[in-house]
Amino acid sequence: MSIKITGTGSHIPKNIIKNNEFLNKNFFDKDGNSYANSNQDIIDKFQAITGIIERRYADENHNTSDLATFAAENSIKSANIDKETLDYIIVAHNFGEIEANSNNYIALPSVASLVKHKLGIENPNCVAYDLIFGCPGWVEGVIQSCAYIKSGMAKKCLVIGADTLSRTVDSNDRDSMIFADGAGASIIEKSTENGGILSHKTVTYAGKEALYLFADRSYNPESKSNVKHIKMNGRKVYEFAISTIPNALKECLEDSGKKIHEIKKIFLHQANEKLDEAVIKYFYKLFEMEVPQNIMPISVDVLGNSSVATVPTLYDIVLNEKFKGHHLEKGDIILFASVGAGMNVNAITYQV
Repeated sequence: MSIKITGTGSHIPKNIIKNNEFLNKNFFDKDGNSYANSNQDIIDKFQAITGIIERRYADENHNTSDLATFAAENSIKSANIDKETLDYIIVAHNFGEIEANSNNYIALPSVASLVKHKLGIENPNCVAYDLIFGCPGWVEGVIQSCAYIKSGMAKKCLVIGADTLSRTVDSNDRDSMIFADGAGASIIEKSTENGGILSHKTVTYAGKEALYLFADRSYNPESKSNVKHIKMNGRKVYEFAISTIPNALKECLEDSGKKIHEIKKIFLHQANEKLDEAVIKYFYKLFEMEVPQNIMPISVDVLGNSSVATVPTLYDIVLNEKFKGHHLEKGDIILFASVGAGMNVNAITYQV
């Protein structure tokens, strides 16, 4: 018996927001001071560091649960299953349901319950719950599904990563340019085929690291609002990621019994192109190897950072669209990995 991803789906919003749309913003640092350089200089430096050229924002009439439902419908169709046979719906996100132009983080009802409602699933034995685990939420949801199936508690699970981060940003914070909206979903179930989930690894660092991503008021010194926005210490996140993800990947790969030269693709959380490139470089350095060509698909340049949605969305589009020349074949060995608020790091070795 193996435990496999038998169906995938994603929802990528149609609204494309290019970097030049931030030219008229008033950016301030965390102390409320304006930057000396122009917005064009800020945007040029941002693009050089992150690789982000554009990102996607959800339609005003679509909330997190809508994006999650669209992706879920695609994954159910892809797996060719009856939605009433699902045992669990796990929705990973960061801020719950957020209506356009409100910035109110709504946690009741849960996003997972809303998704079950919108899918029209009547089976009360289909358990729906939210997973708050930062950007690694989808990967952790897959790991939890694996545990449920191994224990006999479930046969089929739907795992979704969805966020509408564009509604949580401080428009006066230059980091607002990083974030995007989207959703990715997958069906996890028992299979008679070989492969599937071969190993996994998760760690949490909650000392000073717990404060690297947080919510706080606008950096605009004239703002009187008590509304809090997504914030991060970018430098600390970068340093944390390159010092922890490579080792987690290495341990995960070694636990699987597979060798480094067998890896065909590595799907990393799409936070920052330079960060991902550094992580892969340090990972292969642990094996005294150079990074193989075409090993890591990148979507953050055109889709932005949609947090928990980045890994499942990227996997879906590579699997189904041969994204940017990347493609997968049956039997390929791949790695999933993510890092985010917590700070949490996780990885999965998977055979397609």
